[in-house]
Amino acid sequence: MTDEIIKELVERIHLELEEIPRVLTRMDDGWARARSSSDDLYLDGVALNLHGFYMGIERILTRIAETIDGKLPQGEGWHLLLLEQMTKEVPGIRPAVISTETGTGLDEYRRFRHVVRNVYTHSFDPAKLGKLVNSAPELFAQTKAELLAFAAFLEQ
Repeated sequence: MTDEIIKELVERIHLELEEIPRVLTRMDDGWARARSSSDDLYLDGVALNLHGFYMGIERILTRIAETIDGKLPQGEGWHLLLLEQMTKEVPGIRPAVISTETGTGLDEYRRFRHVVRNVYTHSFDPAKLGKLVNSAPELFAQTKAELLAFAAFLEQ
């Protein structure tokens, strides 16, 4: 693996991590509007931004799996397998990218991503959305710290 490939991966990690806070801000704005209005259409925007939050993280993890591990999980459950793969060290190649705790937290958003893609928007549960909205900033902070630590590992 060349230094240029590693450098490009590190840049992609940083770029994605810069975009995600914008998604979280839009999610927060939509949530505030949904709570202060009787217009549940704002919940659709909240759900879409929760989806975007997870997808930003998944794009990073996918890139790491393809570039560093040389393999992306296959099959129907590949999204979950990707999270599991990233919580494990690959001896002689890389440390775990994210902690098991972070992987578990991200799995809630992975499952919600599936709901967004496969259920009518009028079926969103506001209580479930609220739980995800409220825990996203802390989960992002932890995920970001772990991904930046991994990027630093790559740069060594």
